[in-house]
Amino acid sequence: MSPYVKAPKIRELGYELKVRDAMDRNLITVQPETPMSKVRGVLRSNRISGIPVIDKDKLVGVVCVEDLVNWLRAGADNCSVEEKMSKNVVTLYTDEPLIHAINKLEQYGFFHFPVLERENRVLAGTITREGIIRGLLKKLEIDYREEEIRHYRASHVFEDMIADKTSLIFQYYVVGQDFNRAGESASALKKTLKRLGTHPEIVRRAAIAVYEAEMNLVIFARSGEIIVKVDPNQIRIEVEDSGPGIPDIEKAMQPGYSTAPNWVRELGFGAGMGLNNIKKCVDEMNVTSTVGKGTRVEMYVATKKESVSYEVKGTG
Repeated sequence: MSPYVKAPKIRELGYELKVRDAMDRNLITVQPETPMSKVRGVLRSNRISGIPVIDKDKLVGVVCVEDLVNWLRAGADNCSVEEKMSKNVVTLYTDEPLIHAINKLEQYGFFHFPVLERENRVLAGTITREGIIRGLLKKLEIDYREEEIRHYRASHVFEDMIADKTSLIFQYYVVGQDFNRAGESASALKKTLKRLGTHPEIVRRAAIAVYEAEMNLVIFARSGEIIVKVDPNQIRIEVEDSGPGIPDIEKAMQPGYSTAPNWVRELGFGAGMGLNNIKKCVDEMNVTSTVGKGTRVEMYVATKKESVSYEVKGTG
């Protein structure tokens, strides 16, 4: 049995879309000095469970139904929102992958999150479960229409080539710390594999694996290269970087283990799930690393026959 976990379509699109693609830009906000007596009406009339609190265009808190209930239980004295709001607010950025929003909704059990612009931390919108569903459905509809419009399909490409052995090679370059372009290689590979007529589940697994590897390059390395070789039987992905290397690969494979600096975590990246997620999506994975020089990850996704080995190697 292959070791990978089937990647649902929703999670595949979650890597491709950004939070801004699914957030609600129609902001309903209150000020810190707004009386709590007005919050009840705002929540009820707009049928929402929470309201961002804004002071000079900056998010300073959130007042939600739970805060309102606690206020009513305490006697409902007409105090300001600032006295009852939650100040430690979990937020997202507009340019984060939508998968981060999906994961946070599952992790915290919240109904919504405020979304900020990264460069100035100004509130740009809010994201909810309903908004995520709408964004995903819209993307599915667009993809379906594009596939219908596209008359050319290259699923016959290998059959039409006369050779003892045939493979296609795709090469992508990744620049470290360039978060604005993070994910572009994975997105490009996904489109290429789809145009080759690759099975959707294979495309999904390969795209997620490359996305996770690409994010590791952006976070930890100065630069890196992704080479994808496609032949009739498998997709081989080689990722090599000039980075700090991994001192303990076995530990790095553990879910949640991360050496990402705090500023990277503040950006919404570096959760310590990259290598583990790659392992779940591929049939074979080999990791070699030398401290001070860099890391090489080789992945294989079988398209016609299964491969079930897994190996990690490292040098200090």
